[in-house]
Amino acid sequence: MKLQVALTNILFLGQAGGLSITMAQPRGNFAATGDMTTTRLGHTATLLTNGNVLIAGGDGGRGVLASAELYEPVSGKFTATGNMSTARRGHSASLLADGRVLISGGLVRCCPPLFTSSAELYDPSTGIFTATGDMITAHHGPGVLFGHTATVLSNGKVLIAGGGPAELYDPATGTFAVTGTYAGEYAPNPPVLYAYASTLLADGRVLLSGSTGFEARKELYDPASARFSVISTSGCDSTTATLLANGKVLLAGTYYLDCPSSAAELFDPSTGTITYIGNMTTSRSSPTATLIPDGTVLIAGGDDFNPAELYDPATGRFSPIGNTNLSLPRFWHTATLLAAGRVLIAGGHNGYSPTASAELYEPASLTPAPVLFSLPGDGRGQGAVLHAGTALVASSSNPAGVGEALEIYGIGLVDGGLIPPYMAEVLYFGKAPGFAGLNYFNARVPSGVALGPARPGALDLPRSSEQRRNDPRAVTLSRPPERD
Repeated sequence: MKLQVALTNILFLGQAGGLSITMAQPRGNFAATGDMTTTRLGHTATLLTNGNVLIAGGDGGRGVLASAELYEPVSGKFTATGNMSTARRGHSASLLADGRVLISGGLVRCCPPLFTSSAELYDPSTGIFTATGDMITAHHGPGVLFGHTATVLSNGKVLIAGGGPAELYDPATGTFAVTGTYAGEYAPNPPVLYAYASTLLADGRVLLSGSTGFEARKELYDPASARFSVISTSGCDSTTATLLANGKVLLAGTYYLDCPSSAAELFDPSTGTITYIGNMTTSRSSPTATLIPDGTVLIAGGDDFNPAELYDPATGRFSPIGNTNLSLPRFWHTATLLAAGRVLIAGGHNGYSPTASAELYEPASLTPAPVLFSLPGDGRGQGAVLHAGTALVASSSNPAGVGEALEIYGIGLVDGGLIPPYMAEVLYFGKAPGFAGLNYFNARVPSGVALGPARPGALDLPRSSEQRRNDPRAVTLSRPPERD
């Protein structure tokens, strides 16, 4: 089957040529945006391919919610969309290659706790949720929010791990199937691995961070062999796992509200080792961690305090963000990377009750979103996607084949590194010789997903561990540029 790559409009967030961003708010600051339509904690936030953010489920303070809403970045407003078929909180949300969102598992009743194995799909084109196959097990955890993670693999399938046997969701069939067995001493007994965070590595493996209820545990899942292996049984039971531009993973925060931690670690996939790197500026439980386009990581919320901070991989240091704080304390909130490095912080617990408030973080240095280079130079024509090793453009008349390597040229990519596309294997990344500011990378068209002329492919942009769990940033081949 052939993947039609006639990029007549854009790839990434737009095409180079005429993309401008106007700022009305001070940079390096938190500023108010519209409130959600209802109070929520333990919800999910998923960046859709049209630039809107899907907010789903959670707890409003009087019970678990089935409602969902959309955030529109240009207007800064939230509006209701269709309801889920099942009320849930502490669930997972995964953006699939076709633009739909997989909602799976979660808590459907608080007292006594009741978890669900049900799953459903949200279609942005209709605003409707519809049922899909059920999970094999009702995935849960030690608390009411965390316990399982969902990670979109390079082949388009979704790994559900923690709080029950690991499973794979296949979008082509709409079904779940058991995969692998956790590697700890508790296997092959009923698994008690509680996964708090997960991230897809550049080589296609998945790093899981969580605990067994007795000790912190880090495991790796290899899709090629469907096997788990133990990396560490000590250190932090981190609730964030952020893939950095250099390929390492920042692990920070803890799950337990009565035992916040400031400790931070780095996982190096090339050596398979985890290293303690020092402390955040303050202890945090259930914070969010967001990789912004300049390569730094925004750590926000966690327990009953307002300060946020940045981690800089270049210096290995955490530092406060000037004199600015979140407008209120938050935990069990969401953080979603938007265009140009803005981060939408929404909902959560404010120390007293769930909140409907939301705010935007804007980095001190605003970074335009990566754009595909336009061959005509007009920002509208054919994108610079070539059959690798040739000067031939991948177009509707000369489409790329499944398994083929493509050469993709763009502007604004993270210099010296690339967050790997979750729908493609990255073979190379570097500067384009003789062209200042232009980068290119080679990526292989995935063989594990059936792609056709009417079905979009997807490329991934820098994002946070929260987004990896809840709203992978996939950008289809037909998304218009976001303008302010």
